[in-house]
Order: sequence, then C-alpha cells, then structure tokens
Amino acid sequence: MSGRILIADSVATNRIIMKVKLSAASYGVVQAETAASVLNSLEEDLPDLFIIDVDLPDLDGITLCRKIREDPATTDIPLIIVSTRTDSPTRLAALRAGADEFLPKPLDEMILLARVRNLIRSRALSEELKLREGTAARLGFAEPVTAFTRPERVLLVARRPDIALGWRRSIEGRVSAEIEVMPYEQLLDSTSKSREKPDLIVIPAGLKSGASGLILLAELRSRAETRHAAILVVHDDGDLFSAIAALDMGADDVLAASCDATEMSLRIRRQLDRKAQADRLRATVEDGLKLAMTDPLTGLFNRRYALPHLSRMAKRALAESRPFAVMVLDVDRFKRVNDRHGHAAGDAVLREIARRIKDKLRSVDLVARLGGEEFLVAMPDTDIDAARVAAERLRKVIENAPVMLQHLPSKGVAVTVSIGVAIGGTPDGTENVERLVDCADRALLWAKSGGRNQVTFGQSAA
Repeated sequence: MSGRILIADSVATNRIIMKVKLSAASYGVVQAETAASVLNSLEEDLPDLFIIDVDLPDLDGITLCRKIREDPATTDIPLIIVSTRTDSPTRLAALRAGADEFLPKPLDEMILLARVRNLIRSRALSEELKLREGTAARLGFAEPVTAFTRPERVLLVARRPDIALGWRRSIEGRVSAEIEVMPYEQLLDSTSKSREKPDLIVIPAGLKSGASGLILLAELRSRAETRHAAILVVHDDGDLFSAIAALDMGADDVLAASCDATEMSLRIRRQLDRKAQADRLRATVEDGLKLAMTDPLTGLFNRRYALPHLSRMAKRALAESRPFAVMVLDVDRFKRVNDRHGHAAGDAVLREIARRIKDKLRSVDLVARLGGEEFLVAMPDTDIDAARVAAERLRKVIENAPVMLQHLPSKGVAVTVSIGVAIGGTPDGTENVERLVDCADRALLWAKSGGRNQVTFGQSAA
C-alpha cells in the first residue's frame, strides 16, 4: 500500500465513493462515521493521512482537527478537511485549526489524489527524518539543537512586480518573516549566490512571455540552495491542471490567485513551521552524528550508524507490511587500483563511487560505507522489481564513466561494482537485520563468482 488513509464522514455513500477512488490508487482506507470513532481508532493504529468532513454528528470536523493537532502522536499527520460549505469563514477556520487543505464537495478526483500524493510524500520524508533522529537518540549521539534565531526569509515572485508587491502588503504584519519581492529572472541566480537561503518561495504557475512557473519549480527543487525551501505555487482560479502538476512536481502547497490575504498568510505560516521542524530534524542528524557516525573518507554513514538504522527500518516495515531492499555493493578488483595507482587514487575512487551512489538514490534511502571497498544501501518501501531497477541503475552509473584522477587526466580509471540484493518485509523474507545483510552478502559473492559487474538477488528475494 502507498499509505493508510482514515476517512471520517457521516454519510456512508460519501465514504464509499472516496474509498473506491483511493483504493484504486492503492491506498489503504479506514472508515469512520463519527469523531468518537476516529479518536478511538487512534488508540490502536495511526493513519498516514486524515480526510475529515466538517459535518460530523457528534463533533464538527474542525474541532476534531484541533484535537488531533493537540495530540503529540498525531500532530504531524497530514489532514484534509472537506465540506459542502465553501464560505470563507469555514475555510479559514479549518486552516487555523491546523488542516493542511480544505477541499469543497463534490470532490474533484484529480485534485484530491494529487493532494493525497503530495501530503503522503511529505509525511514519508518527515517520518524518515524522525526515524534517523530516533536512531541517533538510541545510540546516545543526539545533541540539543540550537534554537532557531535567524529571521525566516520569504521570497515573493510574480508575473508582474505589482502583483508581488500586493502580496507583500497583504501579508506584512500577518507573517513574522523577512519578506522580499524578487523578479523571476533573478531568482535562480540570486539564491545560488546569496549566503542567506530562502525558507519559503511563492511563485505563480504561469509567468509572463510564455515562461512556466512549473519549470522554475523544477529548477528550485533540483538545486542544493533551494531543495529544502518550502514552495507555494499560486495558480489561476479554476486552473486545476497547474495545481495538480505543481503538487506532483514538489510544491509544498498551492492556492488560487483569488485567495484572500488571511488564507495566504495561514498557508505560508504552516509551511514555515514545517520547514523549521524539518531543519531541526536534519540538524540533529547532520550535526549530532557527523563525527561519530560518518565515514571520514566518503562522508557516508558508517557501519555503526547503518546497522541500528536498518534495524529500525525493518521493524517499521514489519509493522506496516511494506517491503524494503538491502544492497551490498563491492568494488571489483579494487586492490589493482591501489597497486597500480596508489592508495591516494584508491581513496579518490571510493569518494567518487560514494558520490555517484548517493546521487542516484532518493533522500529517504540509506547509503553507508561498511568498510574497505564495500557499501550498504537500504531502500524503504521498495519491492523486488523496484530494487532490481535501482541496483542496475547503480551498477551502470559506476561502469559507464571512468573515475578521473589528477595524474591520469586523459583516461581515468575504469571501475565496476558487483551488487548483492535481499528483500525484507515480505512474507517469505526476513526482518532480522543480520540475516538480511548476510543474505545480501551471499548474493554479492555469487555476483563476484559469476563474473563480477552484475546484480544478484539473495534466495529470499529470488
């Protein structure tokens, strides 16, 4: 399943229609008729997302939303409020209560699914950061994070300067942040050179002269300087295609151009709060574990961090019945590199291989150096077919280009890797980390004995 969604609606027909739509997209669905049944269900299991109707028989959906946000166990779970009431006070009340989105009934299936995909993805990234923070805490390496003191920075980009200036006038005083208007032509160059990175960027779906804000969105998401910034896309009223595309391309939120200042301010504030929380979690991992838990040569996590993290990943996979993949990669004939070119060249090869592996994986995937020329990759929510594609991608990115060295500028060093893969979280697999890594190790040996530069799966993943 892609995620577990709890639907609360007093009308059975509404619940059934939503369940059919979400189930068709491979989401697991739990139904509730009352607020009480929602709260009772949380004592047993937590969903990945709530969809709550405003008009519940025992407690209105907005009050239920507040209760969910007040509980530390559910405060960060994405929540969508739906209603036949489309008036501004109801919409703003839902957002003030902590809803991530307010959707009018009858629901548009495409925008509903796009919003669900977006929020589930955001939830998965947040949970992965928390998982890594928890691993650090259990190992005794979590450190207090310095309080956030730098003023938050918001950039407003519009198709015309007067529109952006109007946005700034409307939200100043409502959002506590440094608010700057910037022409879209200068945005990429400015953010790449500025020492102060933006916390949130507001961009339109369409720009003047036929330029697309969605292309700008893709650029922002691909760059290190703005990869973690919250991005809010403003689309023309009724332009649901742009809203859906923006959500699927990585926008954190979308809103219609006709929205009032209060709604824009509420959405900006919520995204700034989420961004601050994500920054804090990253800081815990990056600062608290950097020296003790990373390999100094490659910058990857080391064995000391990787195995406890993999154990926590396995437990979560077992609890949620989701598969995950474990790969062990070994550089073929690495001793020849050291013998022919020296250990400095060998170190350069390992650094470059580590970089290529990390660049070809998702941010939620774990990459570690186990020691010597051996690497570990762990991929949550990855079945055997996806693991095969990912492993082949890694093998090819190492094989296809030699590693360039300073004393060999013309040709570099050609290297390949052999990869052993095991799948956990499946009925015939294993959640025992030692056995799983051993299974991947044995598969690696088969890859080596079978001629090297190939991917082999362990018996449990065959």
